[in-house]
Amino acid sequence: MSEPGDRQLLRQARRIVLKIGTRVLTKPAGGLDPKVFARLAGEVAEARRDQREIVIVSSGAIAAGRKLLNLGAARLTLPEKQAVAALGQPGLIAHWGRAFHRQGLLVAQVLLTHEDVSDRHRYLNSRNTLLALLAKGIIPVINENDTVAVEEIKVGDNDKLSALVAGLVDADLLVLFSDITGLCDHDPGLHAQAQVIPVLRELSRAVTEYAGPSISPVSVGGMSSKIEAARTVQAMGIPTFIGSGKTPGILPRIFEGKIQGTLILPSGKKLRGRQYWIAYAQKPRGEVQVDAGARKALVEGKKSLLPSGVIQVQGRFEPGDAVRVLDPQGVEFARGLVRFSSSDLHRIKGLKTSAIEAVLGACDYEEVIHKDDLVLTGLGMRQEA
Repeated sequence: MSEPGDRQLLRQARRIVLKIGTRVLTKPAGGLDPKVFARLAGEVAEARRDQREIVIVSSGAIAAGRKLLNLGAARLTLPEKQAVAALGQPGLIAHWGRAFHRQGLLVAQVLLTHEDVSDRHRYLNSRNTLLALLAKGIIPVINENDTVAVEEIKVGDNDKLSALVAGLVDADLLVLFSDITGLCDHDPGLHAQAQVIPVLRELSRAVTEYAGPSISPVSVGGMSSKIEAARTVQAMGIPTFIGSGKTPGILPRIFEGKIQGTLILPSGKKLRGRQYWIAYAQKPRGEVQVDAGARKALVEGKKSLLPSGVIQVQGRFEPGDAVRVLDPQGVEFARGLVRFSSSDLHRIKGLKTSAIEAVLGACDYEEVIHKDDLVLTGLGMRQEA
């Protein structure tokens, strides 16, 4: 049961990232559906008149390209997907441009990769560009730059991209629209009586264990990717709404506080600026596991991480890379920027600071992660070997 305070989060949201999935934007037989674009543009325009700022993360480029090439549901290699996305992207932005032109609004196309947010200078440039567009009343329409996004710089899917964008622009709310009505209390594929959960305060394993990957060749993200996106922004202090973009009038009803889907509440204070960039804008290059004493010092004492508290090192990373920080049980509780490479940290883990120079031949830093470069995430996710 939702509480008045929960609904108030929806009413008070002024800056919203709206992710719209491929299945919302396409016809059953394939291809983009102009009527859906027109309806959603009208709902966004209504929100703009109510002094709300909307950033759209739009899927659909690959689906549009498939239709142009009559590919149907054929499986594609990565280079083929990139080529099809390049073909479909102009049509996708043209649909949005026409739909918003009828509402008297302009759109701007923004293509991002993970590098655009993981690199500090590009992160700031991307943020400044998006905020400038919003200040001018322009609707940013964002997609991953599939043409160049190889695995190393790939975000993964537009659910994850929308979570990154929500932090990038300091959003008050993340809305994920697909063809599903929300997160259910049981797997709807196995339980006919499954019901949509209106409000979630915690994304427990019991809730998420049946969320499977997407099996559609035209869309990438499934429910599991939506839950991961919600989990990310939840730790940033941003609520998420998951609902069906196929339902006419759903966006204005969200802002009226009417929950026709699932509202996932934030779990902590809102992260801004450099804290967000450290914790979520970068792909962690490894894991640093610490003992109970070090965890207590980091969480309760707000201290820096010293080599003596490190018990295990996973992955390959260099100074300045982001890493996950795990407790003795392997559960993530923080992320930070390391001052030692993984090879050097293997050599000095568990040692007192005074022993660093004798082992490495120099001691430029005493801390593995300085407290100013550490962000408590509260993700509570066990890292699987």
